[in-house]
Amino acid sequence: MSVKVKYELEFPIQSSPQLLYQYISTPSGLSEWFADNVNSRGEYFTFIWNDSEEKARLASKKSGERIKFKWMDDTDSETDYFFELKIMEDEITKDVSIMITDFAFEDELEESKLLWENQISDLKHILGSV
Repeated sequence: MSVKVKYELEFPIQSSPQLLYQYISTPSGLSEWFADNVNSRGEYFTFIWNDSEEKARLASKKSGERIKFKWMDDTDSETDYFFELKIMEDEITKDVSIMITDFAFEDELEESKLLWENQISDLKHILGSV
């Protein structure tokens, strides 16, 4: 079985960290740009795209700064894989960016990065940060 590789991406976003956090940490916010629909029951989130459904557990969060989800497998057991969305703010310039940590199989790495670029593009449109 092949192992997924970890990668990080950073995107500048013209938004306040507080507003951006609402879009990365709530089911309604995530439904607007990340997945077609997002449901949550306590710390468990279900992400729905077309006919596909993925489950993840909210592993950690720090209000206004970051959120981390650990993916679950078909038996509802936690996997070693996660994705994390971290809001970075430059102390001097106050420029805001979002740092994404995710995993992909080696042969799907470029495709995964493109998917994030498209999703962040959607997020920027919603925030008016184009």
